[in-house]
Amino acid sequence: MPSMLDAVVVGAGPNGLTAAVELARRGLSVAVFEARSTVGGGARTEELTLPGFRHDPCAAAHPLAVSSPAFRALPLDRYGLRWLHAELPMAHPFLDGSAAVLARSVGATAASLGPRDAGTYRRLVAPFLPRWDTLVRDFMSLPLTALPRDPVTLARFGLAGLPPSTWLMRRFRDEKARTLLAGLVAHVMAPLGGFATSAIGLVFLLAAHARGWPVARGGSQAISDALTAYLTDLGGAVHTDYEVKRLDDLPPARAYVFDTSPTALARIAGFGRAYDGYRYGPGVFKIDYALDGPVPWTAPEARAAGTVQVGADSAEIGTALHDASRAGRAPEKPFLITVQPSVVDPTRAPAGRHVFWVYGHVPNGWTGDLTEAVERQLERFAPGFRDRVLARATAGPPQLAARNANYVGGDIASGAVSGLQALLRPRPTLFPYATPHPAVFLCSSATPPGPGVHGMSGHNAAKAVWRRLRQT
Repeated sequence: MPSMLDAVVVGAGPNGLTAAVELARRGLSVAVFEARSTVGGGARTEELTLPGFRHDPCAAAHPLAVSSPAFRALPLDRYGLRWLHAELPMAHPFLDGSAAVLARSVGATAASLGPRDAGTYRRLVAPFLPRWDTLVRDFMSLPLTALPRDPVTLARFGLAGLPPSTWLMRRFRDEKARTLLAGLVAHVMAPLGGFATSAIGLVFLLAAHARGWPVARGGSQAISDALTAYLTDLGGAVHTDYEVKRLDDLPPARAYVFDTSPTALARIAGFGRAYDGYRYGPGVFKIDYALDGPVPWTAPEARAAGTVQVGADSAEIGTALHDASRAGRAPEKPFLITVQPSVVDPTRAPAGRHVFWVYGHVPNGWTGDLTEAVERQLERFAPGFRDRVLARATAGPPQLAARNANYVGGDIASGAVSGLQALLRPRPTLFPYATPHPAVFLCSSATPPGPGVHGMSGHNAAKAVWRRLRQT
């Protein structure tokens, strides 16, 4: 290791690894330090239940990763990353056995919403889908890190996306479309009436049509392993089992980049109350299942989907979000996001068996057990589900926070995606990656563009670091 590194990165999650790769690609000397024994952060894979069943403890389906401008610019396929696409990116079943779907085809998606809303859906996505690659780059970058390539489309997207999703839902006449949209917004645990929640729904819709919602072959760990292997080939170093409690624990460097929560950064760097205004959102209760067969969904579409949203209607979803985020109680009928990787990836489980990933929202720091409520909800849409269970691994907010320190109180979004914090994270500033110390930077999901496995927070932060280092 050189006597003085150009950059030290703390945290080997997707954003930390991406920041390290971007700096190493520019010829800088970089080292990454990770407290856990493996890299990955929110993109890892482990045998949590039984031998041969490979589960993703955190993220599993990756609509933002496969569309990420940062990842698409890197040769990750050379390092083993393979995207696998189910027949349908996502399905949302209903109690009558029907389903709304997010298909790669706009027409198939529109048709699933019913004749009264099909045209409205087509008109909603039509202005943006042909320009998706440019739009997603502009949307996930800041003006100070990259000037918009298509400012007109970005502005049009802003007009459609900044209002609450409840406004967007009013465009549709029937409940299927409204429920589908409500479920999409709930992926970031945002209240349906919150600022810019329409943008969240639109991004997930457009991502499905443009590039799908795939899983990584072998598990989400493949994303992190590919980034690590590429970084190593670029001359970067990764050190695991290295917990950083203060800056003095790190080797000398011209810049320090933290893929951590703002809370941890303030503690390690001695920033005092610098991020006291940063808010954390609801937590989740996560269950990983080993099953002796596929999930017995009543709706055929759900059996063919990689991701399945579970909530009877938009009102039920809204109530579940309200209970977890504002009422401080666990919902009786939790909204569930589920992923069934082994529908498309046979490497995840022994022959004929399946892995199944599910979580529901709970209050931040909640210490109860949501297992019964989750399985009761699943049985409404997949009768006989419990009979398929071979083993389960549960993790509430305390366990999730212990597993990944960025998930404060079980908040997998690393900060509430509500109010101005939906866009201006971690503070209202044009320089979100900068900190009170000129040589210290933040690159986690607490910075724009926010949560998800996409590496863009790390990509954008690396640009800020690069500009700083060129000036010194």
